[in-house]
Amino acid sequence: MQHPPSMDRRQLLRAGGAFGLAAAAAPLLAAPARAAGGTLSTTVTDLGPALVQFALMSGVTVGDTVYIGSRNLSPTRLIALHLPTRRVTAVTDLGTGHSVQALAVDPTGRYLYAGVLTKADEGLPNLFRWDLTTPDKPAVPVGRTEDRDVRELAVAPDGTVYAVGGVPGKAPALWMYDPGTGTVTKLGVPDPNATLARAVAATDTTVFFGAGSVLAGGDGASKASLYAYDRAGRTFTDVTPAEMRKDPSLRELAVFGDRLVVGTSASTERARLAVMDLADLSSYTVTSTAGTVVKNLATDGERIYFAGEGGLHTYTLRTGTVAPLVHDGPDLGEIWGLDHTGGTLTVVSGYGFVGEIATASGACVVTDLGAAGAPVSPQTAMGIAADGCHVYVGGNNVIARHDLRTGSVANLRAPGEAKDAELLDGVLYTGQYSGQGMWTYDPSSDAQPHRLAAFPSEQNRPLDVCFDPVNRLLLVGAQSDTEGGGSLWTYAPGSGAKAVYLNPVDRLQPVRAVASREGVAYLGGDNPTAQGPRGTLVAFDPVAGHESWRLDLPFATGVAALAVRGRHLYGLTRRGGFFVVDVPLRRLIHTADVRPLCPGFAAMTTSRGVVYAVSDTTLFRFHPKTFAVTTVVAGIDGAWYSGPHVGVDGHGRLYTLRGHHLVRVDDRPDR
Repeated sequence: MQHPPSMDRRQLLRAGGAFGLAAAAAPLLAAPARAAGGTLSTTVTDLGPALVQFALMSGVTVGDTVYIGSRNLSPTRLIALHLPTRRVTAVTDLGTGHSVQALAVDPTGRYLYAGVLTKADEGLPNLFRWDLTTPDKPAVPVGRTEDRDVRELAVAPDGTVYAVGGVPGKAPALWMYDPGTGTVTKLGVPDPNATLARAVAATDTTVFFGAGSVLAGGDGASKASLYAYDRAGRTFTDVTPAEMRKDPSLRELAVFGDRLVVGTSASTERARLAVMDLADLSSYTVTSTAGTVVKNLATDGERIYFAGEGGLHTYTLRTGTVAPLVHDGPDLGEIWGLDHTGGTLTVVSGYGFVGEIATASGACVVTDLGAAGAPVSPQTAMGIAADGCHVYVGGNNVIARHDLRTGSVANLRAPGEAKDAELLDGVLYTGQYSGQGMWTYDPSSDAQPHRLAAFPSEQNRPLDVCFDPVNRLLLVGAQSDTEGGGSLWTYAPGSGAKAVYLNPVDRLQPVRAVASREGVAYLGGDNPTAQGPRGTLVAFDPVAGHESWRLDLPFATGVAALAVRGRHLYGLTRRGGFFVVDVPLRRLIHTADVRPLCPGFAAMTTSRGVVYAVSDTTLFRFHPKTFAVTTVVAGIDGAWYSGPHVGVDGHGRLYTLRGHHLVRVDDRPDR
């Protein structure tokens, strides 16, 4: 999020013609930048935990108890919600990773297996087992797959556990845990082009492995694939239904009696549901659904229930028809667990509650997990926006609203993740992952945030939001996880007019950063592939929808953040490369290496005539004349999930995270 300083709107940029990199008489990377410049005063005020909730990422029902895995909390946890009493009756800490996405119970109902997601492979276990007969005793680690993240687990009828997941840059394998020997074995990589596996199911004879490209699409990544692994012969066979091969990813698998049920994640089309005959996998039916995902499968024998981005749906086996499931409960948001028992669906919602829905009547009873005794704690955060009255912090299925006048904090519900946000005249505007488009919240009239504008669903990951005060447009840079490349979105709050410009940098580079100067949008590209320029800067007319000029930057990694001060466009790369472009001259005039302060992702903003930046470790600023870097707050170490953010209010005060706490930084540099 980049807040433009005051500008002379009469001086509009008239950009035309090509710009040659050879014309830029700019230095190459210099030695690591050192702190420089003085400070009149810097005051850091702790405003308390930024975002507190019991966030979750998985759920499974065993008997009369729902077991739920936490998300982006430390430590990672499993909790047990007893449905008859609607109380949390047991909690166990896993002690590694950041989220629990995979849960599966063995056929006896005694053991619950859990798989965790981690930021980096530390060589620690990522498979755990909890003995449900003694829930007062902690879950224990039982093994480790070399694929860092465990996305899904399945337990065969004989108790053998199968795991799938992935690690960036490596094709996912099928893994097996043998509870008899306590060993974890790699069974092979069925699809060498896949970037992630998210689905697994098992019978006595066969393990089904589902993969795709949901997090790293384009550049030759595979689409949805389904493989059958013969447990006796130890061989893989491709059994993907032809109709599903164009979908980006195979999202869900379940064995119901003599059928295998398959769901996909879609991109440019609708998600599909297939019902396959286990005795003859070439015999199947495929049905298109109304949404972009089919996950969390359950059945009552006559219908298959599944979750999509629009709530719950049913597929009637006899007629092959899909219909929404109507109930009298609240919006269920992002669903992470679904089970059917005795005419009741148990739904685990990312909003932090469990819903019990009677399928015959649609009656719904909701249990808030925090009120039921789940341990709420600070969560890693995402986007941030501030004005003189409020600060908003985005998280998983929640936006925390901090009232700066009273100190109160309220959690607002918004599906997915608010990756970045802007505040205009007290109204919040967010870019919502995944594929949720733009959302808004007006505290004077809205009880909860609501969707403002939809954009192409494959442009699913908004990365940066800024405001163009000349054209009165919100600008959003986005990435397509499934197709590669990205887009620029524009939205006019006054009229509701919107536009989307696909791949304005190129087909490989998403728009990771956006800044605005005198009615021109500056787009920072970031190439995640091994081909083409690493990072390209594009000057773009957001009204006419065309490029004015571009510059390929001389760095090994792409752009992470941009900010404007006067005639200069400042930028940081994903590995601490710093650059300054003279916009009227279209010339790169300064570069430096600031990796000691900025080892990875970053965010930038302009306040009181100075450009500030925050990394995972440090808040720092740049001298407006020499561009020298000065540390403002060392060791800030914000607890961000997908890269740091910084906001600025109408008084020039900065807001970011120090650890899990929201802090206000009032910095007055001596220039």
